[in-house]
Formats: sequence, C-alpha cells, structure tokens
Amino acid sequence: MSLLVADAVTKHFSGLTALDHVPLPVAPGEIVGLIGPNGAGKTTLFNCLYGVLTPDRGRVSFDGNDLSRLPVHRRARLGMGRTFQRIELFVGMTVRDHLLVAERARRGDGGLLKDLLNRARPTEDERSRVAATLALVGLEEVADRPIESLSLGRGRLVELGRALMIEPKLLLLDEPSSGLDHRETEEMADVLDSVRAERGIAILLVEHDVAMVRRVTSRLYVLDFGHLIGQGATADVIGDAAVRQAYLGDTL
Repeated sequence: MSLLVADAVTKHFSGLTALDHVPLPVAPGEIVGLIGPNGAGKTTLFNCLYGVLTPDRGRVSFDGNDLSRLPVHRRARLGMGRTFQRIELFVGMTVRDHLLVAERARRGDGGLLKDLLNRARPTEDERSRVAATLALVGLEEVADRPIESLSLGRGRLVELGRALMIEPKLLLLDEPSSGLDHRETEEMADVLDSVRAERGIAILLVEHDVAMVRRVTSRLYVLDFGHLIGQGATADVIGDAAVRQAYLGDTL
C-alpha cells in the first residue's frame, strides 16, 4: 500500500503545461528519487504535493486522506515534512534552539514566541527528543553553536533535523546536497540512510547529484518538460537510453 499517491497531477501556467498527468506513488519507509533537467517540473510537483500549489487536474492522497482541500499546515499535521532548495535558518539561534522551536510547533502549546525570546525553559521530554534527533543527524558536537557559525553542509542537516522534529511519515527533500562538497554530500547520504533505517520515514528526494541518487534511492522517476519519461528501479532508469538523452548525458 502506498503512503503518498499522486494520480495524473496536471498543472498549467499561462497556457504552458508544467506537469502533464504525472503519477507518483511512495510506499512507507522507502526512498524515492525524482530527477530531471532544470525546468522539468520537479519543484512544481513538490508544491502540488505539499499544498503550495493546487493541481488543475489529478488527485493527491496521503495515508488514505484526500489532500485536495487541505492547506499546507493540515498536511504537515498528517505527517508530511519538507525542506527547500534555499536554506531558511534563524541567525542568532543555536542548532538546539532550532530543533526545540520545531518541537514546540509540533506540540502546539503556544510557546513559540517565548522560545524566540529565550524565555521558555525546555522540559525533560523536549530535551530528550531534541537530543535524539541531534544524534541522528550527527550534530551533537555543534548543538550549542550559533547557526551562522556553521558550514552550509551542517546548515542543511539542521534543516533536516528541524523537519524530523514534527515526526513525519514522509519527507519531501528539495535538493538537499545543493551547494555541498563531496564530503558533505556523503555525510548527507549517510544521514538519509539512517533516517530511513532507524525511524522508518519515507523520503521523496529531488536531487541533481546522480551519485547520491544511486546510493540512497530504491526507485526513480524522471521528469522532462512536465512529462514523466522514466520510472522504475533506480539502476534500470539511470541506464535507460531516453533518460540519458534527456538528462544524464553520455558520461554516466
């Protein structure tokens, strides 16, 4: 049974077709890749799945729920988490603070303003949950450092950790290796493997780094100008001639 189902999702912008009857299922606990050249429609599909955009046609369901009329915050409460291409962190806050604020948002206890003003003391349960996520994403040693002192790679791990604090069933990750060097990309891949193995969280991954896609995904979808041109086991799709011609080139 699929956790997420995109059924014939179609989206138009000013007469142009950004997505044309795109199907995409994700099962519980699996990591699925979504690749394609710039302008292929990957982020548009993510926005339709997460509720930022409304499909013109088609249907999106999650964990048995029809998402057609649900706003972003309601989808998050059902268990959908997301990170973005552009890193969004708060200067002056520590790594631990970022995760604590996310935990308070999950609990919905009204303490966000106090958190931002450093007036709310965390409970033992909150400290424990934050510590577990810090360990999972490998940020224990920098937990109390201000966010602006970290590398881009560590900053992307903070975003991932923050998304994990809402206890998602599915994570939508939009180019998590963007701007990272080889070592940082390997570290991110290690963490994604651990997230799936230790917490059973499904991941839908938009990514340009094909080596990372090969390593962490079991299945792969390929978009080109809004059309799905490849789907199946990752190794099979990467080896497909049509996919190579549209995106991967002769070097892979």
